[in-house]
Amino acid sequence: MADSKVDTISRLAQWRIENSGPYSYKKSDPFKVGIWNWYLSIEKNRCLCIRLFPEPSRASKEQSPIAKFVIRVSNAGAYNRRPYISPGMLPSLSLSILIFSLSYVIFSVLSESEDNCPVINEFADPSLSNIDSCDTELFHTAVHERLLRTSEDFICPVDSSAFHGRLIIDVEFLDLKICPLNGGEASSIWPGDGTMRSLSTQGILRCLSRMLDEAIHADVTIHTADGTLSAHKAILSASSPVFQSMFHHDLKEKESSTIYIEDMTLESCMTLLSYLYGTITQEDFWKHRGSLLGAANKYDIAALKDACEESLLEDINTMNVLERMQEAWLYQLNKLKKGCLTYLFDFGKIYDVRDEIGDFFRHADKELMVEMFQEVLTVWKPV
Repeated sequence: MADSKVDTISRLAQWRIENSGPYSYKKSDPFKVGIWNWYLSIEKNRCLCIRLFPEPSRASKEQSPIAKFVIRVSNAGAYNRRPYISPGMLPSLSLSILIFSLSYVIFSVLSESEDNCPVINEFADPSLSNIDSCDTELFHTAVHERLLRTSEDFICPVDSSAFHGRLIIDVEFLDLKICPLNGGEASSIWPGDGTMRSLSTQGILRCLSRMLDEAIHADVTIHTADGTLSAHKAILSASSPVFQSMFHHDLKEKESSTIYIEDMTLESCMTLLSYLYGTITQEDFWKHRGSLLGAANKYDIAALKDACEESLLEDINTMNVLERMQEAWLYQLNKLKKGCLTYLFDFGKIYDVRDEIGDFFRHADKELMVEMFQEVLTVWKPV
């Protein structure tokens, strides 16, 4: 039926009801906004009750919508479409309603004389103290935000005496979120500022990846232990104060546009560049994190150094704890050093590495040995 059809455009749904009747119930055809099918219904008796609810389905059950919206109800007259805005606890001035109302004022001025214009008369006559709820709420709007699962979750009562015959119900969806089944934060289905930033970041990373892979306008050559790579001075300088100093002062790197990183292999240096260009993979990071830690310390790349330390903390075991201890001392990684000491002494794993501890002490720094001995005294409790 034409009377049941809901027209949609973008985030706006509009239901035109030709004849609401004095005592009637009507339900719209389903209409789609977002990923859900929706229904509107009206029940008119002493008041007009408007309901908005999603179509019962697996999608609405597993991904229940949290809708943020405004409902407007108006008579479907040609020159005097007077909207009723859904009431709320915190009304606020709505620019869209103001524009809507002013457009009708202008239209009425063009169509009729001022004396016969009902919209102008309504706003101009200060004696109209008996304005019903339809008029008093004209410039105030409430934004509803509800978890909608059934037809009982949102009911908007409207003074039915303000409306007769043809009605127009507008639902403007401001946002739609998915309510997670297992709790957690609801996520919007529509792009927001964060999404646009994410899309922008992805685009930038794709460009940087091409610059690195295809050596687009590369202006510096890096010599590694087993090969050469091309890079960009601007990227290196922005990532590392050491690289920046190389290209800023009159050093050989600036004159020759060449950097020698002969303590890294071609593969590990490429992984370092992938990190600086924002295209590194988790697999490559884990594979080369030892070399990356050395490079981060050498070239003062603080964020990479922190990432390596956090990663090395995650998989301490008896096979690597002494090596990690040495790295922590060498690169001044206090969190990693504390983690290794805790693993060895608080958890008693020192006994599991007793065969390797002698060789470790023969090569360890004396200050590190003193610190380990102090840790032994701290945890040792004589019987």
